[in-house]
Amino acid sequence: MNVTDELRRLPELTRNLWWTWHPEGHALMEPLFQQSRLDDPSRTAELARDPQFLERYRRALGAFDAAMSDDRKWFPATYGHLGPGPIAYFSAEFGVHNALPVYSGGLGVLAGDFAKEASDLGVPLIGVGFMYPQGYFRQRVSPEGRQEEIYEHLDKRFAPIAPACVVPGRSCVVRLELPDRVLHVAVWVVRVGRVSLYLMDTDLAANARGDRELSARLYGGDQEMRLRQEILLGIGGVRLLRAQGIRPAVWHANEGHSAFMMLERVRELLARGRDLDEAITEVRTSTVFTTHTPVPAGHDAFPLALIEKYLEPYWSRLGPDRERFVALGRHEETWGPAFNMTALALRLAGHCNAVSLKHGDVSRRMWAPLWNVPETEVPIIPVTNGVHVLSWAAPEFVRAYRAHGRDEWMEHLDSVAAWQRAAGMPDADLWTLHRQLKLRLLGFMRARARARWEQDGVASAQVVAGGTLFDPEVLTIGFARRFATYKRAFLLFTDPDRLQALLTDPQRPLQVVFAGKAHPADEPGKRILQTVYGAATDPAFAGRIAFIDDYDIHVAQHVVQGVDVWLNTPRPPLEASGTSGQKAALNGVPSLSTLDGWWAEAYDGTNGWAIPEPPQRSAEVDVDDARDAEALYRLLENEVVPLYYERGHGGLPERWIRVMRRTIETIAPVFNARRMVKEYVDRLYVPAWTSAAESDDVPDSISYHFHDGNAVATAVPVGPPLS
Repeated sequence: MNVTDELRRLPELTRNLWWTWHPEGHALMEPLFQQSRLDDPSRTAELARDPQFLERYRRALGAFDAAMSDDRKWFPATYGHLGPGPIAYFSAEFGVHNALPVYSGGLGVLAGDFAKEASDLGVPLIGVGFMYPQGYFRQRVSPEGRQEEIYEHLDKRFAPIAPACVVPGRSCVVRLELPDRVLHVAVWVVRVGRVSLYLMDTDLAANARGDRELSARLYGGDQEMRLRQEILLGIGGVRLLRAQGIRPAVWHANEGHSAFMMLERVRELLARGRDLDEAITEVRTSTVFTTHTPVPAGHDAFPLALIEKYLEPYWSRLGPDRERFVALGRHEETWGPAFNMTALALRLAGHCNAVSLKHGDVSRRMWAPLWNVPETEVPIIPVTNGVHVLSWAAPEFVRAYRAHGRDEWMEHLDSVAAWQRAAGMPDADLWTLHRQLKLRLLGFMRARARARWEQDGVASAQVVAGGTLFDPEVLTIGFARRFATYKRAFLLFTDPDRLQALLTDPQRPLQVVFAGKAHPADEPGKRILQTVYGAATDPAFAGRIAFIDDYDIHVAQHVVQGVDVWLNTPRPPLEASGTSGQKAALNGVPSLSTLDGWWAEAYDGTNGWAIPEPPQRSAEVDVDDARDAEALYRLLENEVVPLYYERGHGGLPERWIRVMRRTIETIAPVFNARRMVKEYVDRLYVPAWTSAAESDDVPDSISYHFHDGNAVATAVPVGPPLS
């Protein structure tokens, strides 16, 4: 058999990000990662003659075909009667793997986990988002602790993407009308198992220079740039799907960035003769909206002058006057006369959810004025976030869970009984696994610090700041997330003398590793990062504070798998959910956190530690911060540190291991993406699917013309055009 026949499906495997979370895929890709060019014919011929590689290839192909089949998938078995889908999931970012850096943090990683789990369950999901040729920024930290943002252009030739085609050999390009010009949008497809992500890119020669940069960076530019991006995501995203011939049964807006998707569908129905109330009702029935933050700054609100500039053509179709349109995005109690995207989404979506029980309470209170009903009657339900198990549990733990829980553990990731069996390994085995991952984290930190020393010539203090002096015998705390002020990375530094005593205790020392990025425009967040970095370079702390720069999925996996305790200190009630502690829990790492977000419903007194919530929060944040810092110090001094260093039979920290096991048993089966996606399907998607009127999803017709080798799609509305 020649090389082409023997490895003919290798490109299919390497181009589908399925391999990123399946052990068989990892085993296949490991030798490929060692090669700079996979398309070298001589290298392919060499692999085809390697019996070990061929065996890995056959195993991966068998696992891939099983994963791509409907056999035994939960959704077809449970809801196969619903008819054709799909569910269109709109998100400004998708964090699947570092090979595709089109995410910034929690929102994108959640969307990536959602897509992976939808694939595992057989949920007919497609994603709509941006390609971002420059992605989110790479982070470097100066000797003074200042964050430096570096943007690198994605080389599409080696990214796991392919042009979306509607005509063989012709890439799809969508036209989008702006007030004074036409925007051309390229469409790329990313395969995530059974799920396809359709990502838009304006970096085309047909566009003006400013428009080519419209989709260049994630969360870049000023308010006008942001508005244009959201018009592209929402309105352009609908037209993308129409151009591809995709007719979703359910439309899901993941945060308010994509709310214009609903508006475009209203416009389609108006063009077909519905009146405004009928069109809104039809769109609402099939639309799901998820709000992700109680922080006012996290909700996009645009000046009316900008809305008028870009969306005035809609007024001629959405009602008799400007006020009717503007009212769709009004929430004057908090944002005044600005046009609020979350308010727009809540008014046009018939199925709305928050991302934890506590966030549900906060969201109903926050948005009650839109309904003018008591808070308890506001139709925003809670669906708590969860994380994708095979993406965040270390491969060593996955093998141990499968060995103790049997292969059925993989089929029942939302079963408490399955996780109890999986976590039933002997204390010595659990502790050995954890020690192995801790050593890997410290080795990873040293290697990165060494690379910066060799490549960038950083100062010796920065090498120490990278964690080169960390000791595997010392209790290690991890804090890794976006450096926003409300997440309070500074809380541990409230009393430097007390912290120094903890870090340098000769018998029971402590060490802390930090990682995370501040938004490029968030100066307070950058100052907090600078404070942390300054402590990492301060000899007074004896090299027991480290900062890993350029935080991404790869860094996060090492940290959540390798630390002893996960620290989370948001200022309640501003953490909608959070998921980093859930990722750590999959690896037996308990949390020490304020009772906010998901931890408020997960903590039971045996599976970690909680900074207690006072009966009433102060009006002064400094007072609350000081009180929470004092509680944090007391927990560390009196409970966490003593328990870690307590040794029992055979030198094992038996009571600590008990907390680790309880962490796995109580958190892993509940706060994972399997439970989360099933809950979205049961509580949101199926009601939207079954209640939607068939007439809701009647698209404009699409015409194509060919230009520069592309199939350029143009919507042809029924009725008068909007511009």
